[in-house]
Amino acid sequence: MNLKDANIGEEYIIKDIVTDDEELEAFLFSLGCYSGEPITVISHLRASCVVSIKDARYSIDNELAAAILI
Repeated sequence: MNLKDANIGEEYIIKDIVTDDEELEAFLFSLGCYSGEPITVISHLRASCVVSIKDARYSIDNELAAAILI
């Protein structure tokens, strides 16, 4: 299951990030988005979703959300 399919308000554990782009993976790591880290979807928007990682909120596009497996 990926982040696009997640229920709003439910906490999940990130299992994997599926991307060949090392720069993108490094960016997500700098946000605290990596395997084993809890993540919560705050809302789903048309082209993106708002997530909570640690004590911060981020808006990520649907393509990136599909690459985050939970």
